[in-house]
Amino acid sequence: VQLQACGGGVVQAGDSLRLSCEASGLAVRSYTVAWFRQAPGKEREFVACIRRSGGATYYADSVKGRFTIARDNANNAVYLEMTVLKAEDTAVYSCAAGALILSTDPRTDWRYPYWGQGTLVTVSS
Repeated sequence: VQLQACGGGVVQAGDSLRLSCEASGLAVRSYTVAWFRQAPGKEREFVACIRRSGGATYYADSVKGRFTIARDNANNAVYLEMTVLKAEDTAVYSCAAGALILSTDPRTDWRYPYWGQGTLVTVSS
């Protein structure tokens, strides 16, 4: 199983960016896929996820209304569309996948066995 996160870069505050998580060895439609981020000197935090069953989405309060997670079954990928980026969004963004059952809180990182390598997003103000 491999998850390849890409799309990071350096942008200005207010700009938009789309991150991609391309999977091989698993079908994203059969897994809950999440994005987490880790800023320098801070702990990793949940950003967004899309459930394997039904496609329900969850967002951290800090990104709700600005970020959108979407799944592309045809390309076996999950995207994170980020708009109105802020300096505090600067972090390494990683995607993760897990066969979470519906009753499991999808915002907990240790529940995901498969992780991509991360892509750096830098937002300058």
